[in-house]
Amino acid sequence: MKRQRRTKLVHEGRYLAEVDVELLVTDDEWFPYLSVEDAYKLDAVREALKKGDTTTAARYGRIFSLTPIAV
Repeated sequence: MKRQRRTKLVHEGRYLAEVDVELLVTDDEWFPYLSVEDAYKLDAVREALKKGDTTTAARYGRIFSLTPIAV
């Protein structure tokens, strides 16, 4: 089994998070996939951003505030 580092984007409301995860690559038809820990990490970031808790979300990755340019 190989591991590949990737950055996943999590967008929630006016925030965006870049979270580093490892994709697991195997020789079966179900690849690539996330480990359970990385899936929980993405869920935790999404929940924190929903609540506006950028401090908690920042433990897992880089956080950005999105600003609309045109309406």
